Amino acid sequence: MELSRPLLIGAALVIAVVVGPWLAVVAARLTARDVAAARPGLGRMAIVTAVFAVLLAGAVLLTEVRPATLAFAWAAGAAVVLGAVDLATHRLPDRVTYPAYAVCTAALVADAAVHGTWSEMLGAVLSAAAAIGVGALVSAVAPAALGFGDVKLLGLLGLLLGWAGWGVLLTGVFLGLLVGALVSLVLLATRRAGWRTAIPFGPPLLAGAVGALALAAPLA
Repeated sequence: MELSRPLLIGAALVIAVVVGPWLAVVAARLTARDVAAARPGLGRMAIVTAVFAVLLAGAVLLTEVRPATLAFAWAAGAAVVLGAVDLATHRLPDRVTYPAYAVCTAALVADAAVHGTWSEMLGAVLSAAAAIGVGALVSAVAPAALGFGDVKLLGLLGLLLGWAGWGVLLTGVFLGLLVGALVSLVLLATRRAGWRTAIPFGPPLLAGAVGALALAAPLA
């Protein structure tokens, strides 16, 4: 469906304003591991909403309006929650990752049924499997560097980036590693972390994926 860019961005912003505060609450509760945790402050809710608005606008501009749009839009919301929780607790909750797998896979299958993008769907599945395999190998060799939550996140990102193409997947992984290395160097230089300090790797992976998709846009 072809819609004007201002209309798409406007719709994304409206949805972000409505859903963003709820995502901030979900992230706070997952961070505290308490469903009755206090609501985050207005500042944090505003930051989460703003980040979600940018990602959601990018998702709709990336694919325009088609079934695959739901996959990238849902992933945008999941990314905001996963990034916030990982930064605070070094965890990537399964209760966010697994539903994202289900919704994104269903949306991409629906896109293949409607638009005939079966080759892209196959590429997405193979990319997810490859990402999980490589991530699991790295985690087995160096568990301190890459946790199993990161491996599952790699599979989800592999699904989405692989749908866009193997080149996008490789770019996303490279950018994620680059961002992670730069963050580590900055933390070391400012003495906010040591050589043995565990660094949450989820946010760099997510940033790399966003960068790769931005470079590949539009995909419709």
